[in-house]
Amino acid sequence: MHESVVLIIGASRGLGLETVKAALRAGYSVRALARSAHNIALNDVRLEKICGDALDESAILQSLNGVNAVIQTLGVPITPGTVLRGTDLFSGASRVLVKRMRAAGVRRLITVTGIETGESRGSAGFLHSRVLFPLILQRIYDDKNAQEEVIRKSGLDWTLVRPGILTNNVPTGRYRIRTDPRVWCGGFITRADVADFLVRQIKDHTYIGKAPVLIG
Repeated sequence: MHESVVLIIGASRGLGLETVKAALRAGYSVRALARSAHNIALNDVRLEKICGDALDESAILQSLNGVNAVIQTLGVPITPGTVLRGTDLFSGASRVLVKRMRAAGVRRLITVTGIETGESRGSAGFLHSRVLFPLILQRIYDDKNAQEEVIRKSGLDWTLVRPGILTNNVPTGRYRIRTDPRVWCGGFITRADVADFLVRQIKDHTYIGKAPVLIG
């Protein structure tokens, strides 16, 4: 069992919810922040649900009290609005989080972005990089790129996690972790496998200051 407390932001569904489950299984106390945290269908004495917005400085400040590490798993729906106009959620929430983590003295930050961010652009294969990405994801990922820059300049002990295409399949435990751009490639990975990696980074310092690509 661990005495550490981990804050998971964006915790009510998808990858965030899988990360809550993985952290509880690993023995951590979990503080789950999401606007719909009350909908999290888990009950555990080590789970604290906080309804709040990732852009709300007061909610972030409250959530950081006593925390040892933060896992940021934000996402936006793919809608005509986000496809055409993009978003500023990722960079905006990260600016708030970095500011408050510095003030609270919390150093460990693990953030999910995605393959195609930063220097991994174009490495996910022809269909994804040349068709799907420019047609649907480009403007959303513009803000993920800005998010990565905010975190890289934060001075915190950060890890940027860039998974391939997420699926709801059962975990395999056999995912590949790639830091060398020469072997980056596209592919699928289960949310449960990504969650496993995220939780391992709470104590594992191997990837501090790095941005590994995860593929199943």
